[in-house]
Amino acid sequence: MLSREEKEEMLKDAKNHVRKRHFRTRVEKHASVDSFDEYISFLNGIQKIFSPFTNHNRPTETKLNKL
Repeated sequence: MLSREEKEEMLKDAKNHVRKRHFRTRVEKHASVDSFDEYISFLNGIQKIFSPFTNHNRPTETKLNKL
């Protein structure tokens, strides 16, 4: 849990217009991919990092399942 002082700091930070503008500028600069080819290249790079997943034919055993 956050303390009362931490909550006040977060609310004060949320009301700061300069900081809000910085976040918006960052999102706008990085929100879109320039082309579909770049996106595919990015995905291929991710696949090289992670090894292939193995398929298991046995069911997954779970405990303490809650809804």
